[in-house]
Amino acid sequence: MGLFIKRWLLPVLGAGLALWLIFWLYGSLDFVRFLDGLRHANPVWLFVLAATILLEQLLSGWKWRQILYDVKPVGTLPLTGALLAGYGVNVLVPLGVSPLVRAWLIARLHGLKMGTVLSTAIIARFLDGVVFALFAGAVAAAGRIPQIDGDLRLGLSVAGAVNLLLFGGLLWGLFRFRSLFTRREPLINGLFDWISGRMGADGPGLRASLGAGIVWPRARARRIAAITAAVAGKLVAATHFLWAGFAAGVVLRPWDYLFLMVFAGFAMVLGRFVRIPAGFVFGAGFALKALGVADEPALLMILFSYILTIIFVVGIGLVVLWQSGLDIRDARLEAETGNAGP
Repeated sequence: MGLFIKRWLLPVLGAGLALWLIFWLYGSLDFVRFLDGLRHANPVWLFVLAATILLEQLLSGWKWRQILYDVKPVGTLPLTGALLAGYGVNVLVPLGVSPLVRAWLIARLHGLKMGTVLSTAIIARFLDGVVFALFAGAVAAAGRIPQIDGDLRLGLSVAGAVNLLLFGGLLWGLFRFRSLFTRREPLINGLFDWISGRMGADGPGLRASLGAGIVWPRARARRIAAITAAVAGKLVAATHFLWAGFAAGVVLRPWDYLFLMVFAGFAMVLGRFVRIPAGFVFGAGFALKALGVADEPALLMILFSYILTIIFVVGIGLVVLWQSGLDIRDARLEAETGNAGP
């Protein structure tokens, strides 16, 4: 019963709520004007948008490479492919296992322990969270915030601060308590081993592999590269609405694109937390409406970004998974138990 609620009932309720929110947001949409805007969309800017969507993923793969390098040098393209494959599996198996699948795929293809690779992927994700929080703080402090009911600037400031404390604290905790993974601590390690055993995994082995992956690049150049890639990835993500806007005939101020990236990002995270599948669509639509963009071009901008992301990120990810010769069902089962790797 619990599995039915988690896998089917919550997503269906979330989809229904998303449809209601979108209808509420775009209830006055002029469909004729929307179709006219779609026919006259500039394909050049759509091509640029698709290229930057892939560039963002490539930067994520390069960032992951810097963190994983001291464990084992793996190329940027294989790591980017694993990231895309994780997104693809997450669409087919919407249980949030994409980080596990990415780690499992790299572990299988490069002779590593899955737990070790997973730890490096988690560190990369936490670094992203810290950088995103800093962008949110910058937008709240210096950005042009739309005037709407409530104090949006304060809300962004609080959300950014919470994000910074959360991901910064998690990063600090990982490195501060890394020794717990290998030390014979009866209570904590015993509990970890018991939970791992219930999942079908080898507790001591999994602890050792996770601890081996809690690394930060020893070379200064790689540390700088990892942080640079995280910052550059967010800046590239902020340009998605720039190119989508050019395609739809909308031009905004530079700070508006950072505001859109931050606000839509928070909405997407909140949507995932409460199981609303269209959190990004609603968040971006609300932000564009607050910026004074008409409903028709606003919806075009959102759909251009969303659909091209699905086509290129998820589509290529599924191709990568298929070419690897790995079965999606096996990926899910082994990822959930943490048994991948030699």
